Amino acid sequence: MLKQLLVFTDMDGTLLDHHDYGYAPALNMLDTLRGRHIPVIPTTSKTKAELDSLMGDLQLNGPFIVENGAAVYVPKHVFQNQPNDTSDSDGFWVKAFAQPREHWLALIDELSDEFKDEFLQFSTMSTEQIMEHTGLNECHAQLANSRMFSEPVKWIGSPERKTQFVTQLQQLGATVLQGGRFLGVSGNCDKGQALQWLVRAFQTSMGHKATLSIALGDSGNDVAMLEASDIAVRIKSQSHAYPPLTRTENIYDSTQYGPSGWSECLTKILINEA
Repeated sequence: MLKQLLVFTDMDGTLLDHHDYGYAPALNMLDTLRGRHIPVIPTTSKTKAELDSLMGDLQLNGPFIVENGAAVYVPKHVFQNQPNDTSDSDGFWVKAFAQPREHWLALIDELSDEFKDEFLQFSTMSTEQIMEHTGLNECHAQLANSRMFSEPVKWIGSPERKTQFVTQLQQLGATVLQGGRFLGVSGNCDKGQALQWLVRAFQTSMGHKATLSIALGDSGNDVAMLEASDIAVRIKSQSHAYPPLTRTENIYDSTQYGPSGWSECLTKILINEA
């Protein structure tokens, strides 16, 4: 039985360029995957509102994972039957792994006096500030702030104080993941758990377990996804080292950056898995 390949991809710094969010070097590979009926599943810190716009640009119409694994959105046309443990929301089956954003804002607020002036957070930043710290235009900055399950935090204090801040958030029950630019504060969820849930949903829908999950990412918040996949692809970054992994097999490291490295490694994988 031929395996169904499933491509789970981080966005910023991976499928999208870290600096200008461009993806032109990946277009040919996206066309190839589309032609082979291989789903490309954005697995990202981005919000659903951001993905709603971006999916159309990339000509993707399948599932996606938002806010560092806080929720999986599956368009209803993907599976014949509703997956277990999902809610029905505006044309999607939704599997949520985290509590609403308001819960995490309350926890951060508990630490605001102790760590005053040492961090910024999306919920209190102006659109102009978000644009400055992300490089997004006004429209996309507003979409990035339409979070439902998490809160991005920009740390501006010392590394030592950052460690204390993260530890205290963890003690309050939050999971804190380091992305390319921001700390993501949310629940006991990550991209790896979301990947595993969606792989099982595909297997249930197909009636067999012959899947091959490929995960591509460049940052610390991608580690759980890279560890959980059958094949891990680490994309070279201009701003930090490859994310460290405990696994030692089925790892590809790109020699090129962002979407160029994305296409580079998927080309090798498709040849090897042919």
